[in-house]
Amino acid sequence: MGERSSIFDMIGPVMIGPSSSHTAGVVRIGRAANRVLGGMPEEAEITFYNSFARTYEGHGSDRAILAGIMDFKTDDERIKKSLDIAKENGLKYKFKSVGNASIYHPNTVKLVLTRKSRTVEVIGESLGGGLINISKVNGFSANFSVNLHTLILTNNDQKGSIAFISNVLANDECNIATMSVSRKGRSDLACMVIEMDSPLNPISIEYIRHLKWVHEVVYIPNIDL
Repeated sequence: MGERSSIFDMIGPVMIGPSSSHTAGVVRIGRAANRVLGGMPEEAEITFYNSFARTYEGHGSDRAILAGIMDFKTDDERIKKSLDIAKENGLKYKFKSVGNASIYHPNTVKLVLTRKSRTVEVIGESLGGGLINISKVNGFSANFSVNLHTLILTNNDQKGSIAFISNVLANDECNIATMSVSRKGRSDLACMVIEMDSPLNPISIEYIRHLKWVHEVVYIPNIDL
């Protein structure tokens, strides 16, 4: 049996704008990317695909995505003025559109965000009702929703790494809801994306971060908390 729909799924979130797919979902994709980067970017290259490419200006998705990467919530009145607010904050942004990309979901946006010396690429899909899927992070398959607490690890592809991290989370009494693992090649870089029902202890995050075979740790608490 699949997961039960919640009342949130049926009526959508409290939001600014005409469409949950084009505004609330897009804001949440931007906020997720903000978390992956570690704060508001200095530069943003934003590419809208498929139906988004044709409607992003008229439906306000351009304002919504900038609001999200500045970490505004879906009901923030500043969304309407986010184009101007971004400029006031020194955020340099550029929009692109690709109208026919069959490999992507109809409502897809790709973000390339830069902050200081760090650049990340996040691809997100707006599924309706404010629900989203972050399909890729830095070229790795991700597929998380930001409805749960999410841990993203970039690490060496080595034996026992999945079991080791699972044990750390178990010792912290974190129940794993979903886990996906992808890699660039055998014994190359790998990426674990783990969604958890409960938050992870900061000490555990620091412990994982200092493991010699772990390159990067990104922790995203439930984005609506």
